[in-house]
Amino acid sequence: MSETVTTRSRKANGTLMVNRVLVSAHTVAIIGQPVFAGGYLGGDYDMLGLHRVGADAVSFLAYAQILAALVLWLVRGPRWLFWISLLLAAGETAQYFAGMDGALDLHIPLGVALVAGMVLTTVALWRPQVWRAGR
Repeated sequence: MSETVTTRSRKANGTLMVNRVLVSAHTVAIIGQPVFAGGYLGGDYDMLGLHRVGADAVSFLAYAQILAALVLWLVRGPRWLFWISLLLAAGETAQYFAGMDGALDLHIPLGVALVAGMVLTTVALWRPQVWRAGR
């Protein structure tokens, strides 16, 4: 009996660490996006290509984060990360299409909100109380 509990605990802790690393990588990628956009607006037109590649990376990480958060929930981890990840991915999808359409009046403020949301999510997930507060 105690071996099962210990195994489950190790799986849960490992899953939490995978989520922490993935969310952190997602945050670094999304913070890079305004840097690339700023370079483009500053006259370095090659930065637009990096901004587009960065958008693809951010989208991939968003969808991977949803799956990892779902696994974390299934091993009895915090549920809030799944719902926040879903919300952020929806916003990032809208952000992606707004950028492709050139709708900067939506693209820029939504980008600011998404960067803030990812930073806050990362800080919350790395707090030591995340496991106890998750249920």
